Amino acid sequence: KIALEYMQMMGIKDTQFIIVRHHNTDNPHCHIVYNRINNDGKLISDTHDYRRNEQVTKALKSKYGLTYGTDKSNTNTRKLRNAERAKYEIHNAVKSALRMADSWNEFKSELAKRGIHLELVYKDKERTKVQGIRFCKDGYSFKGTQISRDYSFGKLNARLEGTENLLSASANSAQQYEQGCCKNEQEPSLSESSQDPWDGISSIGLFAPANAQTFEPFPEDESVKKKKKKRRRGFSL
Repeated sequence: KIALEYMQMMGIKDTQFIIVRHHNTDNPHCHIVYNRINNDGKLISDTHDYRRNEQVTKALKSKYGLTYGTDKSNTNTRKLRNAERAKYEIHNAVKSALRMADSWNEFKSELAKRGIHLELVYKDKERTKVQGIRFCKDGYSFKGTQISRDYSFGKLNARLEGTENLLSASANSAQQYEQGCCKNEQEPSLSESSQDPWDGISSIGLFAPANAQTFEPFPEDESVKKKKKKRRRGFSL
């Protein structure tokens, strides 16, 4: 009943679907699989579905007195796999490290003890303006906000000693990137291109090597340029 009501509130109507209820875990739950092409052959929109999902689940929890998940640290990570497991383990490690650390260097050290690599993302090539932060574990890399909104660089920096000390402490770092250290779930973006202050790891999306080649576009053929000029000038008699 609740699953069907959830689908209606999410706008998932007039389509094929399967609902599977699991009782073999400590937290009984349902899985919903549905066809995004409805019975009229139209696509069911998923635009901003994560926002609708948050609103709908809150409404249903309040209506039926369901429990709220209060802490990711209570999640049984042994039952998770791959990236999802790494994400929860990073969350728990960061939470634990923050209890022990009063500075960025201490924070980095505590994370390293827990198998987590920390790196900064810079806005500029000179690495003077920090844009964000990433955590890497078991070959997976996540932005701080992908782990928790509380783990953005700004919020973490407010808890620790500040950017200036971090940058000065890492000024002598010169280790080269080792290919294959980290892989990311997302495509690289130019705004995230940066280098880690501690061991020189490039922080662009899929962590391309720092020595990756760049290629200049081929020069346009002169004959093509002349033809373009003639077209702009019009036809000559």
